[in-house]
Amino acid sequence: VKIVDDEKGCLVRDSKLNFVDLAGSEKQKQTEVSGSALKEASSINKSLTTLSLVISKLADKQSKAAHIPYR
Repeated sequence: VKIVDDEKGCLVRDSKLNFVDLAGSEKQKQTEVSGSALKEASSINKSLTTLSLVISKLADKQSKAAHIPYR
């Protein structure tokens, strides 16, 4: 979100929202994968879960001073 002054001295908010398809969030039993593909899918799903937690913490207005679980 970007806030700028226009020519009239009014504050204008400009924001951008991106939608993405996060591959790998399928249920593993339904895809019938095994071996290294199953391990990779598990790793991807764990990463997506962590990303979800980070986004939730960033969006939570009450947790501004709280730790964001990102490294």
